[in-house]
Amino acid sequence: MPWTITRLCIDCVDTGCVSVCPVDCIYEYVGEDKQRFPNMLYINPDECIDCGACEPECPWQAIFEEPATPEVFKDDIALNHATLELADQFKVKAFAQKEHPTSDQIAENKRKWGLDPNA
Repeated sequence: MPWTITRLCIDCVDTGCVSVCPVDCIYEYVGEDKQRFPNMLYINPDECIDCGACEPECPWQAIFEEPATPEVFKDDIALNHATLELADQFKVKAFAQKEHPTSDQIAENKRKWGLDPNA
């Protein structure tokens, strides 16, 4: 079962998940349709080996197993699957060291999407 990166990653784009992925299945969108594909990372579900290494490395807590993806982010599953049909518009994101968010920033990001940050 593949993992899904959700909109909690929008504009955060921390690459800790990229650095631990053993199969390089985490991509950034480089196409023109920025309306459909926000500035976030995406997991190619066919390449994902379900190792789960990416999930604990995401400081924004934006990565979920596909069936456990919160209802508010169910549309993000399709966005991650778009890496299959539009492969030429995605490239593996290069790792870049980035300052991690504070717990307050993470909680605020979750509240923005209607999630209980204490859950």
